[in-house]
Amino acid sequence: MILEDSTVVWLLLGFELGISIILILGSKSQPFPTPARRFGLFILMVCSLLLLGQSAPNPTSLEAHLAILSVFGAFGLVSGINLMLRTRREVLVAPMSGFMFCVGVTGLITQTWDELNKFEHWAGFLALVVLAGGQTWLVFRGLLIGRLPLAWSQAGMVALHKGQLRGPHGAIECFEKAWDAEEEHLNPMAYSALSKIFQALEETDKAAHWNELFLESGGNDSVADEWLTAIDDCLNNMRFAAAHGESE
Repeated sequence: MILEDSTVVWLLLGFELGISIILILGSKSQPFPTPARRFGLFILMVCSLLLLGQSAPNPTSLEAHLAILSVFGAFGLVSGINLMLRTRREVLVAPMSGFMFCVGVTGLITQTWDELNKFEHWAGFLALVVLAGGQTWLVFRGLLIGRLPLAWSQAGMVALHKGQLRGPHGAIECFEKAWDAEEEHLNPMAYSALSKIFQALEETDKAAHWNELFLESGGNDSVADEWLTAIDDCLNNMRFAAAHGESE
């Protein structure tokens, strides 16, 4: 049974709402939550405007809705792939944007299918196959095997500069996730940071545990001196700030 255009529009609004919720909630699991959360809020705002438009005398047509979905999906893809492959800071925006782009383009092709000739039918079919293959790769590369050890190390250092050691996206949580079996050179960076942090917190058992792992992975020779110095400087500044606050 073929659905009416208005019914499809409502289904698309539900789809966009689901994507925005996934982005906003899923951003909490990313080293840098801002890109996914910001894009999720943007999609939620667009979805709200389109929802308001449905109550207007001339609601947004199905073709216009699909075109909007395709444009914003393409925009998210460009930004998300850059974040996933180049900066390697998060892996959620690209696959979610890919779903939006695939749905939008597939819908536009379907809407004009009866008007296409045989060659255009084959071209459209091949385009859909390419889209499906690309989206499958995005899901596997991003959601299933996405590796972010470098980003977690970067997020840990950012949290350390802010003086945030514990809690969600605190330095301890970030450095505990900043390891990878395939990028072993990143492991001693996280181990050394955790050892120094727990030593500064006077939690000797945990400090000894991470220091042992650090020594097993190569010790000081496996980490740049600048990294160790940066961690020491952050911890020294935090202790100075605490002492300064108590004296006042």
